[in-house]
Amino acid sequence: TPLAARLLATPQAEAASAQMHPLGRVGEPADVADALAFLLDRSRSGWVTGQTLAVDGGLSTLRPR
Repeated sequence: TPLAARLLATPQAEAASAQMHPLGRVGEPADVADALAFLLDRSRSGWVTGQTLAVDGGLSTLRPR
């Protein structure tokens, strides 16, 4: 996205962003697509209701220092 492009404009910025995420990498469109595929497959997600699915590499689980 345009926002991500500004945040990842240089190799150093991308590396810094990757280090911020518990999974140690920057997310890709396929990460979101895989989550959507899971939710759309009722045989796999049919028991999931009313949840917030964070597809953010664990970033939302961190507490500010």
